[in-house]
Amino acid sequence: MIRPVIVAGVLLLGLGAVSAQQDAVKNAQTVMKTTGKNTGALAAMVKGDKPYDQATVDASLAVLEETAKKLPALFPEGMKGLPSDDDYSASPKIWENKADFAAHIATFAKTVTDAKSSVKDLATLKAAVPVIGKACGGCHETYRIKKS
Repeated sequence: MIRPVIVAGVLLLGLGAVSAQQDAVKNAQTVMKTTGKNTGALAAMVKGDKPYDQATVDASLAVLEETAKKLPALFPEGMKGLPSDDDYSASPKIWENKADFAAHIATFAKTVTDAKSSVKDLATLKAAVPVIGKACGGCHETYRIKKS
């Protein structure tokens, strides 16, 4: 009688852990998509597709700053190797080379902090966006896998 209850309990715990890990994947995807939208808003101004708007710049940089704060905890160990229903997934290299991943995060955070204090017009935005893009892209090149 006790054995089936124990087996059922273990199975429920396992399902709960899998669900929590999938929630971590979805959370990471949501944060990254939000970051991409805000980076895109800045790029649209640089390209001339949208007029320069300081309020949008400030709001977008605030989102990027929040992303930088969230990144260290956004990829917990239990997420390694989990499938993604998105076009991209996290590379196992995140967990294999945590020091380098942390260095990329620090570079991104500094880049965003510098932009927050320096972007006051279109000219300074044009100078900051490529640096932000390089910080994002440098991490993506190593730590993001595009599904074929």
